[in-house]
Amino acid sequence: MLAAQYLVGAQPSQMTELEQRAAVISEAETWLGTPFHFSACVKGVGVACGPFLIACYAPYSKDSGRPLPNPPPFPKDWHCHTKEERFRAVVEAFCAEVDTPQPGDVALFRLGAPTRPFSHGALVIEWPNHLIHSMWRSGVERTTAYQLPLRPELAKFFSPWAFNP
Repeated sequence: MLAAQYLVGAQPSQMTELEQRAAVISEAETWLGTPFHFSACVKGVGVACGPFLIACYAPYSKDSGRPLPNPPPFPKDWHCHTKEERFRAVVEAFCAEVDTPQPGDVALFRLGAPTRPFSHGALVIEWPNHLIHSMWRSGVERTTAYQLPLRPELAKFFSPWAFNP
């Protein structure tokens, strides 16, 4: 696993890509144990899966000059009543799709049927056995792509390091 303890005080523009990835993972680890709360984003208090991902990348997007998306409010069950790829569109505002995830990339999942839109995201530590995400029953936790309701065959991967606007 990547570690970022040696990066204390380093600015993202001074870091290599590998160091930036490690720093994003380190930030994600500081959220472990935060309860799930729909649409929230307060470390230690409550966070949903999308805002969690955005928070993990926030310090590094500021330095790159690429603003992170600020998704509009949406109902909890939005993914049950549409095929519109709302969550994917938010992720694609700062990430590009990649075939093979690296540490610090995003895994998006379709929950339920393969025809449903992507509605859950996790930060990849090591695919498919090590992810960090915020799930409605457990909050921010370490998991695998095999823990239900996740299904690795219904995942796609995105990386901010592959993004070229």
